[in-house]
Amino acid sequence: MREAISQGLAELGLTPPVGGAEALAEYGRLLLEQNQVMNLTAITDPCQVARLHFLDSAALLGVADFRCKRVIDVGTGAGFPGLPLRILEPSIRLTLLDSLGKRVTWLEQVCAALGTEDVACLHARAEEQSLLPEFRDSYDFAVSRAVASLSLLCELCLPYVKVGGQFLAMKAVDSGEELSQAMDGIRLLGGQVLPAYDYRIPGTQVVHRVIPIEKCAPTPKGYPRRWAKIQKAPL
Repeated sequence: MREAISQGLAELGLTPPVGGAEALAEYGRLLLEQNQVMNLTAITDPCQVARLHFLDSAALLGVADFRCKRVIDVGTGAGFPGLPLRILEPSIRLTLLDSLGKRVTWLEQVCAALGTEDVACLHARAEEQSLLPEFRDSYDFAVSRAVASLSLLCELCLPYVKVGGQFLAMKAVDSGEELSQAMDGIRLLGGQVLPAYDYRIPGTQVVHRVIPIEKCAPTPKGYPRRWAKIQKAPL
């Protein structure tokens, strides 16, 4: 796994910090070990974990400058893409947010094992947490690799982003129609779509897309709505 990580990072043009590749490999070992008792990933081959989770996450470092930035990973699941970003750019001030308590507990254990105790692992619902003043309109970047429509993700993620910051949505390359359907909601929430960034995951033929959405104005009061309303009537 370590070799696949090192080769892939070099192909992405990234130089990891000292011990970064080793930390990612240990993260992968812990992930596959815990996956035997908890549903964290459908990918169980170590090299594929390295490529389809870690290198896919690392590709975000080619999209924007994360140095010393405040970042929230909404619906982080097993920690992607947030924790690989923090391992590769240690100056990131990271919050990992997930609605499933046992995943958050496991992420706290992983962070302790990797020496990243300053990462905030938060058990909360995204649409509720962003209503709190210390979270709303306050992050440089929100990131998400969650499997949900862009309309839903924007309502969950843009409220966290401060004016001048960005929501980086990790999507498939065939997401053009999804983006078109989300445009009105993006404008309503204070966002503006920037040019997409396509990349091939090293060691694979898989091409993914990052859709950067810049926050141009504070998110209006009343958003995000309750989850049932978000699902029933996407913006």
